[in-house]
Amino acid sequence: MVRHLFWIVSILVAITVVWIATYWPPILYSLIGLLPLFLIGVYDVMQRPTNILRLYPVVGHLRYLLQDIRPQIQQYFIETNQSGTPYSREVRELVYQRASQTLDKLPFGTQRDVHAIGFDAINHSLAPKVVPASQARIQVGGPQCTQPYLASRLNVSAMSFGAISSHAVRALNRGAKIGDFAQNTGEGGLSSHHLVEGGDIIWQIGTGYFGCRLPNGHFDAAQFTEKAQLPVVKMIEIKLSQGAKPAHGGILPAAKISPEISKIRGAPMGEDCISPPAHSAFDSPIGLLEFVQRLRELSGGKPVGFKLCVGVRAEFLGICKAMLKTGIYPDFITIDGAEGGTGAAPVEFTDFVGVPLNDGLVFVRNALVGTNTRTPIRLIASGKVITGFDMVCKMALGADMCNIARGMMFSLGCVQSRRCHTNMCPTGVATQKPDRVYALNIDDKAPKVMHFHQATMDSFLEVLGAAGLDKVADVTPGHIFRRVATAMVKHYDEIFPFLQPGELLGDDIPESFRDHWQNASAEYFCKT
Repeated sequence: MVRHLFWIVSILVAITVVWIATYWPPILYSLIGLLPLFLIGVYDVMQRPTNILRLYPVVGHLRYLLQDIRPQIQQYFIETNQSGTPYSREVRELVYQRASQTLDKLPFGTQRDVHAIGFDAINHSLAPKVVPASQARIQVGGPQCTQPYLASRLNVSAMSFGAISSHAVRALNRGAKIGDFAQNTGEGGLSSHHLVEGGDIIWQIGTGYFGCRLPNGHFDAAQFTEKAQLPVVKMIEIKLSQGAKPAHGGILPAAKISPEISKIRGAPMGEDCISPPAHSAFDSPIGLLEFVQRLRELSGGKPVGFKLCVGVRAEFLGICKAMLKTGIYPDFITIDGAEGGTGAAPVEFTDFVGVPLNDGLVFVRNALVGTNTRTPIRLIASGKVITGFDMVCKMALGADMCNIARGMMFSLGCVQSRRCHTNMCPTGVATQKPDRVYALNIDDKAPKVMHFHQATMDSFLEVLGAAGLDKVADVTPGHIFRRVATAMVKHYDEIFPFLQPGELLGDDIPESFRDHWQNASAEYFCKT
């Protein structure tokens, strides 16, 4: 049969070799190559799990070889500078260039289609300004916070030790120290690797309470207090949900759980470490704010906030009602977009659950402004932010700060192989295999993290100045426009609705908010 041709030919050649060997024995050495093909063919025909190998013995293995190298073929030979996902080659190269301090300028003009629907740009001014360096930082901490933090407007987004390697954690933290910005620990806990370099830390507390966890999986106030009061811990972030897998607990595949991670997280070896989908320390908007206040007190008055991907609108409005009812305010809120990254997530959650960052950011901004609770709270945008222009766009929609995760990974040498969940990362960034972790040189990569951060901040301030602004607070939705049709552009304030202060507290509530506001409750997240 044709599909068995390769195997049959190898058998016939082997028989021929044996016959010729009766006259010329040295030819038997050729069986060294032919005999394995014959044995592989026998195995393929006899095995049951794989249909293709039973029907196409030996040659069928080519399919799996090509399948394994398909991502590399796609990335290096097929994708254009703009077509790669989640990040295009143009963007990845920009990060590499800025991290390495090589030329990051482009010749000959843009390669983007400026007439494409969805193209965003900023209105420039004929009177550009130089933005003072002081605009690169902002204080986080409202009236209820006694240890406010003067933060960079750009910081390392949440990436847990476990999702990324110990060398990656240390390189990011050292880069943060020399560049004077902060690193978010992710929900995997505050490990020794986060502390050894001395960089500023935003400690994230997830539903698994790793690093402050009782044997039953609940929150341990004593452990939290001990670690939260460390001088390097500048802010505390309660993770409610993550953009790449909202309403789903964190996932660390069994392949990536080392004895060290097992000890830090209290997770058994050989099993996936999956955090609960919801917190056990609270179950209502009021409970969340009381937990915020409790952590603020236990930490010695440091800024405490929470992170979420917007989903059911009434639930966030319920948090706003709880603020008004209790008088407790978070110091910051991190809005994660559905386009955000992750080390591992179910496809259904990554692709179909959650609100994109721009929509979520505008909604949170409106909810706070509409309830007169915006002023003491800093908004942090997280989700596919990577350039200075991205930062300006998020600030125009209401953000005060931005977080970057995958861009920081690129500065460490990540090549977007998308093998983070397999423990086979080819660059040592997202693996726990010692021989692969070793490849990431901390001394070399830490300065690159700092350089990427600095170059991105420089470009952010430069774009802001090009719009004729010298203060971040002055950028508005009207400065950014998007092509919405072939012959039509609209500014952000024409695309997104923006509420006026206190608009949700009166009788004339905007129709787009009316039902959500009526269904919102400070006592529960959702009706049962």
